[in-house]
Amino acid sequence: MKRGTTLFFYILGGYVLLQFAWWGYHLIELTQINRIEDQNVNRKVLMILSEGLVFFFIILLGLWRIRYSIKRELFLIERQQNFLLSVTHELKTPLASNKLFLQTLLKRKLDPEKQADLLEKAISENVRLEGMIDNILNATRLDHQNVQIQKENFALNDLVKKIVQRYEKTYQVSNLQLQHSENISVHADQQLVETAIVNLLDNALKYAGSEAPIVVRFSENQNRVTLHVEDEGPGIPKEYEKEIFHKFSRIGNEETRQKKGSGLGLYIAREFVRLNDGDLFVSPSSKGAHFILTLKKA
Repeated sequence: MKRGTTLFFYILGGYVLLQFAWWGYHLIELTQINRIEDQNVNRKVLMILSEGLVFFFIILLGLWRIRYSIKRELFLIERQQNFLLSVTHELKTPLASNKLFLQTLLKRKLDPEKQADLLEKAISENVRLEGMIDNILNATRLDHQNVQIQKENFALNDLVKKIVQRYEKTYQVSNLQLQHSENISVHADQQLVETAIVNLLDNALKYAGSEAPIVVRFSENQNRVTLHVEDEGPGIPKEYEKEIFHKFSRIGNEETRQKKGSGLGLYIAREFVRLNDGDLFVSPSSKGAHFILTLKKA
């Protein structure tokens, strides 16, 4: 909590507790005075003390709950402010890049190969911008519980292969290592699962870079299919393994952070997987990050 809010809260809580203590002291004193003279008065005072004690604990519980709610609200506000800072930066970067590419094409006479290179870069920036906007829209849909689910049987290995090929063509990355498996079918919403996998690969490329290997592999048992995404990036501290799946959650300070992102990708990935009766979590790893996505087998 902010210092002023914290100070006010503790002054108010302390005043209420002191008042109860003061009233309790006088009631006990009154009980001692009237103990011999009037047993009826004594019983009434004890009844008031008992009820006051119950009320006292209710007040304590209420103060604790209020303090928790205020801290939670301030925490969410801080995360939303960080989100706005990161999104502003993320929107500005591809727009500025595309503006530069277009200005270069207009002002200079370039050979066809250079023109094609600039156009491919512009398309890549647009794809990145589109992905971020999709994440914002998906987070809004999740907040309003407005996600349409259409489950079907489809080959997960074919979907992952298509996504990896798209990354290699659009972003010119060559460090995605797909360990092929045949005929791995799941029963889920293909579009939601694709979004979850794309967000996992985006996260791996963001932190591991385009040089270190990123391994995508499968495993399965009688009822479940598991997709593993393993990178050799800096990894995830153990205390953040659950927090990274919360909305707007990112490790570090937003003003000094070097990595791009909005803090929505992993949140959306996990929620989309859970909507398909699956799960997404981080597995302890000695090197880099290891994400595990599970779905029901078709």
